[in-house]
Amino acid sequence: MDRLTAIRNLNDMLLAEMPEYRLQAGGFPPDDAAQRRLLRSLMNVRPPMPLRRDFLALQDALLSEEREARGAVEADSLPVTAGNPRLALWRGDITRLRADAVVDADNSALLGCFCPCHGCVDNAIHSAAGLQLRDECGRIMRAQGHPEPAGQAKLTGGYNLPARYVLHTVGPVVQGRVTRRDREELASCYRSCLRLAAEHGLESVAFCCISTGEFHFPNQEAAGIAVETVTEFLRGNSVIRKVIFNVFTDTDEAVYRRALGPDRPPESGA
Repeated sequence: MDRLTAIRNLNDMLLAEMPEYRLQAGGFPPDDAAQRRLLRSLMNVRPPMPLRRDFLALQDALLSEEREARGAVEADSLPVTAGNPRLALWRGDITRLRADAVVDADNSALLGCFCPCHGCVDNAIHSAAGLQLRDECGRIMRAQGHPEPAGQAKLTGGYNLPARYVLHTVGPVVQGRVTRRDREELASCYRSCLRLAAEHGLESVAFCCISTGEFHFPNQEAAGIAVETVTEFLRGNSVIRKVIFNVFTDTDEAVYRRALGPDRPPESGA
């Protein structure tokens, strides 16, 4: 089956589950890029519910092909900082990193981003991992019975990501000036993720820039908290061998370089 046929078949299966989107779907052109965007959109809005085996087989084949086309970046090969041989800074797409775990900055529902093709890291991770990730998160949240508090962490499979696992954490939403509680909750995100990773014997963890962007935590202060908290945790833990600070913008690259101290420029994922 060729790529476009596979994408159209996946779209047809999702629209059979969610016929309310048929009208919008009809506005997408029939070419590969548009139909692939439709597929991502439908995956983004689909709520957690049982997944058909034929859908999963077709989805996994497509996402696996796309993962190979993007190319995986080996966490173990990334150069470390001069100041700490267990820290690395890398700019690029976190869904390309082959680490034991990558960290997803979630909202309190912990189900991924439902905004079609949104540019947030939550959407990127769920879209690359496949619908199994939302399904597992849904089971976790139903068992928990309440929204996920800020500063904690959950662990799920990575599915179609190069990473083996995803660590999910909810950062603080800053409203106005940064408060002491905001700082404590952000630090707790990093500690909770690392503690959970260590409990499961994971040796490499890649962090996104938690709570910056739409959660409005100032980039420079967030980077300082991240570096300080991770450094302090690693002093007392020998399980985790490498922590990668993953950035995607020039701004975040610059603030992390300052937070980490004088060092050579990080390897770029571009």
